[in-house]
Amino acid sequence: MTRNRTAAGAVLGAATVAMGLIAGVYFVFACCVMPALARSDDRTYVQVMNDVDDVIQNPVFFLAFLGAPVLTAVSAWQLRDEPCRSWIRTALAACALGFLTTIVFNVPLNDALARAADPATAREHFEHPWVAWNAVRAGLTVVALGCLARALVLYGRRTPPPGPPHGV
Repeated sequence: MTRNRTAAGAVLGAATVAMGLIAGVYFVFACCVMPALARSDDRTYVQVMNDVDDVIQNPVFFLAFLGAPVLTAVSAWQLRDEPCRSWIRTALAACALGFLTTIVFNVPLNDALARAADPATAREHFEHPWVAWNAVRAGLTVVALGCLARALVLYGRRTPPPGPPHGV
């Protein structure tokens, strides 16, 4: 039983870390990258966004990007009978909505930007919708992160502290 609780706690902790990494990426885009790019001319803006889209598609990023929802789902299943389950389920719902926002809105905008011929027109159709949808997914992943952190605290309170076996 202790081994199962340790494994479940490790999965919940890993889900929390992965969610924090993804929330951090979206947050940095919202408060740093996009405002800095807004100062750029159209050609630079489009080139940098296309470059970022190319380099972000790497195994390290995908480990966190896909790991956050998968680990959260596994944690929701593992801890389905624990008091922290509603926090994990809420995190899973927020994470799923953030993931869906990325797939349905941000990725198609990135793809359209990469295919565009005229930087000014491309930027005009890209910048405001992408920034808005990034804010949505940032908010959703921050909510998911907060819920996972709360679940981790509640889970930790129910886990007996490590110590020597009885009778030693």
